[in-house]
Amino acid sequence: MQKVYSQITQIVGDVITVEAEDIAYKELAEIKTSLGASLAQVIRLDRNKVSLQVLAGSRGISTNDKVRFLKKGIQVAYSEDLLGRIFNGAGIPRDKGPELTDNMIEIGGPSVNPAKRVVPKNMIRTGIPMIDVFNTLVVSQKLPIFSIAGEPYNELLARIAMQAEVDVIILGGMGLKYDDYLTFKETLEAQGSLSRSVMFIHTASDPTVECLLVPDMCLAVAEQFAQEGKNVLTLLTDMTNFSDALKEVAITMEQIPSNRGYPGDLYSQLAARYEKAVDFSGAGSITILGVTTMPGDDVTHPIPDNTGYITEGQFYLRGGRIEPFGSLSRLKQQVNKDTRADHRAIMDRMIQLFADYREVLEKRSMGFQLSSWDEKLLNYGVKFEKELMDLSVNIPLEDALDLGWRILAECFEPAETGMNQKLIDQFWPKAAARK
Repeated sequence: MQKVYSQITQIVGDVITVEAEDIAYKELAEIKTSLGASLAQVIRLDRNKVSLQVLAGSRGISTNDKVRFLKKGIQVAYSEDLLGRIFNGAGIPRDKGPELTDNMIEIGGPSVNPAKRVVPKNMIRTGIPMIDVFNTLVVSQKLPIFSIAGEPYNELLARIAMQAEVDVIILGGMGLKYDDYLTFKETLEAQGSLSRSVMFIHTASDPTVECLLVPDMCLAVAEQFAQEGKNVLTLLTDMTNFSDALKEVAITMEQIPSNRGYPGDLYSQLAARYEKAVDFSGAGSITILGVTTMPGDDVTHPIPDNTGYITEGQFYLRGGRIEPFGSLSRLKQQVNKDTRADHRAIMDRMIQLFADYREVLEKRSMGFQLSSWDEKLLNYGVKFEKELMDLSVNIPLEDALDLGWRILAECFEPAETGMNQKLIDQFWPKAAARK
């Protein structure tokens, strides 16, 4: 029989302290209050003093309430019935559908043994040229999207969720505005992608504690789908809200703050989630894209700074576009050597010419006289931004490569591009060649 404790000695924010024995770290507890029952998780052990984080907030809890430890951690149901469903940060249905209680699995487990991993070698097609052509997303990769508040990063994630060639999409929202939550839901429904998606959504009005559970809920479910042979894309937004929730709890626990008040284990907390990305040997995979909004557009802020050490590159979203300079997929060489013979050449040369275009813009702004070559670069840069960088562009990789050749042909002579003659002979647009 489970022992019931009634010695709540302290209530600070959403953290309560109980005197109890034989309790495990991250164990789940039930608190009986006058308003009903609340769940809490053990977050610190100090001899017989046990600190618990109340999942729905500590409002209504008094020091006379009774606490019963459940001898298990936080769990989430797993089955094919999850597909098409929407849950909150605690795993409770948000879509008014039935609660799932079969096949419960614990969340927040360890990362996959490296011996069970395979070297990343397959691309994930998204239909977005700035990803597919210039910074290819690779199966089992972990990448952040660095942005600032106000940029359309959630719209970008919604597009990737609709278009990515994967089996399952798992979306984790942390601190979302309700409008953003509805946008995700309505967009995926309209495009028929909700049927292959699972959503765990924490909105800004929900208890802060639930924000911390969202990534673990998403990744626990993703791991189960991957072990059954599914290729899973996990989209997390916004990891800055997750980190701020960690900071809030650390302050409540009176932990010694580190850089800018964030807890000293911020790196470990982020790494524990991102390192769940994996390509299983003989099974499926987990790929992670996580939005990180940078306060003040400061990449040296602790959250993007720590994230950059963990992940395999980053996408920079600026001015409503994926910025080619600063964006990097460190694994793209693993796949773009095998896509099409001209992929790497087009990628490299078009970015070089775009860098030259940016220099011409600076020359023009300072009043320098422009040469005929500069005028060609200006024409090229405008076409590149409109036809490739605009996030509304949705075309397959091969069509995007052909479009790259067409833009080059409309702006330059073949010899001016600096491309290999064999590739020019094979891929230069025939209509341009006749001219």
